[in-house]
Formats: sequence, C-alpha cells, structure tokens
Amino acid sequence: MELTLIQKIAVFALPVIFAITLHEAAHGYVARFFGDMTAAMQGRITANPLKHIDPVGTILVPLIILLTSKLLGGGAILFGWAKPVPVNFAHLRRPKQDMLWVAAAGPGMNFVMAVFWALMIQLGHALANSFSTPLMLMGAAGVFINVILMALNLIPLPPLDGGRIAVSLLPMKQAISFSKIEPYGFFILLGLLFSGILGIIMWPLISLFIGLVALVTALDFTQLLGLIQVVLS
Repeated sequence: MELTLIQKIAVFALPVIFAITLHEAAHGYVARFFGDMTAAMQGRITANPLKHIDPVGTILVPLIILLTSKLLGGGAILFGWAKPVPVNFAHLRRPKQDMLWVAAAGPGMNFVMAVFWALMIQLGHALANSFSTPLMLMGAAGVFINVILMALNLIPLPPLDGGRIAVSLLPMKQAISFSKIEPYGFFILLGLLFSGILGIIMWPLISLFIGLVALVTALDFTQLLGLIQVVLS
C-alpha cells in the first residue's frame, strides 16, 4: 500500500496537531501544579489546538516535510513546534528541582499519546470494518510523530526539554554554565540536523520508544513498524 499526499496529510493531521499542542499544555499544567500560574493566566492550559498552534511550526513545517518526503521517496524525521507555553521558573516553589518535572511533562505527554494511538491500532484490528484501515494508519502516524517529539525533546540541549532536565540535575555551578548554551541551542540543533548527526542520535531512540509502546500495548513490534513504514512511504 502506498498513500497519496492527500491521504498522508489526512492520517497525520490530527496526530501532529495534538502531539504538539498537548505537549505544550502539559508543561503549563505541571508548572501550575508546582506554583507558576503564568500559563494558566494566559489560558494556555487547554487541549484547544487554536490556543497553541504556530502557523509555521505546527502546520507549514510538517506539511513541507510530508511533501518533500513524498516527492523524494522514503521516510523523514517529521517534526514541528507550537507556541511555547510561558513558564516562569522563578515562580516555582523549588525552581531548580521543579524545573525537571515541568520539562519532563512534555515528553511524558507524548509517550501517553503514543500509547493512545497504539491502542487505536488495536481498536482498528478489533473493528474489522471499513474504518479499520484508516484508523490503524492514523494510529501508526500518531505513534510515530509522538515518539519523534519525545526523542527530540529529550536530547540534552537547552532550550529542549532534555536540556532543562539536565540543568535541573546538574550541580549548581555546572548547571549555570550549561544553561548559557540556550541562546545557541536552536542553531546547534540545525547544525546537527543538516550534518546528519541528529538522525544518528535520534533513530535508535525512536526505535527504542516504538518498541516500548508496542510492549505496553501488546502490539506486535514488526507489525507496528510495518504500519509506520506505510504512512511514511
């Protein structure tokens, strides 16, 4: 089976939008739990995608990646971003320690959503009707985009979530030095992307997380990989 570009967009649209927006909402929710009300006061702790969508990062960039991967053939590391949820770490009850949980909330939400989409594949199996194939393909797209966002954000590079987790765990002196990388983090990430190093780092993590999702949901790992390959081809 090979999907047309329109079919690809159809199966990826909802998973991409919710993978990115719920990731951001999770940061705001956990920040509120630990004492920072910034996101809550701006109405950003919501599952409403309209509150989080960035026209470029949430729509245009993923669409361009889908288009180019379809034209050039083969899969690609599909990613994007939403409007960052504002977090004032100084307002957290224990700023350095609580930063870990606020940062980890985004990738944690992506794992939860990957599990949800894997269960949609299971539901598609169980239905065995005309909705089964679209549901299973959307489920595969959902697993893929969420494990990618989880793997990407866990890279220990500020301002990615993994960078903030590293700052939280490092001793204060080293944490201050490491956090100074943040203004250059995006450019470092672009350098890793265009040099091919980012793919070398991420693909093993992606495979590991897909395997973990398959294990948690009792899905056959090989079958899950096969479905992902269909939505990427």
